[in-house]
Amino acid sequence: MSTHETPSELSSSRDCPVTDGVRAIQRITARSAEVGGGIPVSRLLPSRHRRMIGAWCFLDHAGPAVFKPDHGLRVGPHPHIGLQTFTWLIEGKVLHRDSLGNTQVIRPGQVNLMTAGYGITHTEESLPGEEQLHAVQLWIALPSSARNRPAAFTHYPDLPRWCVDGFELTLLAGRFAHHHAPTCIYSPLMGLDLAAANGARTRISLDQGFEYGILPLQGQWRVNDEDFAANELAYLGRGLEWLELQASPGARAILLGGRPFDEEIFLWWNFVGHSKAEIIQAQREWEEGSARFGEVIGFDGTRLTAPAIPWRA
Repeated sequence: MSTHETPSELSSSRDCPVTDGVRAIQRITARSAEVGGGIPVSRLLPSRHRRMIGAWCFLDHAGPAVFKPDHGLRVGPHPHIGLQTFTWLIEGKVLHRDSLGNTQVIRPGQVNLMTAGYGITHTEESLPGEEQLHAVQLWIALPSSARNRPAAFTHYPDLPRWCVDGFELTLLAGRFAHHHAPTCIYSPLMGLDLAAANGARTRISLDQGFEYGILPLQGQWRVNDEDFAANELAYLGRGLEWLELQASPGARAILLGGRPFDEEIFLWWNFVGHSKAEIIQAQREWEEGSARFGEVIGFDGTRLTAPAIPWRA
């Protein structure tokens, strides 16, 4: 998805240092944004309080939203570089198209993972007749060794699922509790969906070399003796051995973790760069219609216009 905001703000991963887990939980409240079609979203990353969790550098919670038929998500052609877009769908159906020629419908319980690498263009839209959307949109910053790799797209309809202490767990990325997700990633990280239909309580072990954050998507949560509501991100830092969780009936959350990203990156509009010069060049090529990003075939609409860059090379 596009950030779909004007003006955009330049974000540097060095703005917020990693902190160790022996301290109070950092509470990050969402700010309101929107994606194409006017779907309201709650944006948690990046924020002025926290830029990244491991290599996870962008976190939007879209919905749960209900809309009239043919008035759902509609994001026109837009570019990406230096990142992976990671879409976890909970409700609704969304059609993905990209400049590699991929056309893929994503359904609840599935992940779409697009590796932008050196450059790609894509679109996203709700299927005709759809009346709801609930999704988590994440971006993963690519390390310098992978930032210029060829673009790629993979659809993951089947992910590891199991139950523990009343929670249904779905592993979205990385490794957790002897399970391994099939999603192709380039940094040590993990993503886990937790759903408690009837309410639940559990204690889970963590990798002390990872920093973690947990975002309640629905319901009420108690995280290590602190209460959190939907769209309040609990940043846990690193160094924690255990995580105590208690959830109300119908609650859902996503747990993100990763080894601290040790390279400075910049995030601007839909680009992740390892320097401002990379972003300036990518934006110039997008505005010029460069073959670097290709074209999306089959989408009936105009491509997005990048906001003006407010700094000089």
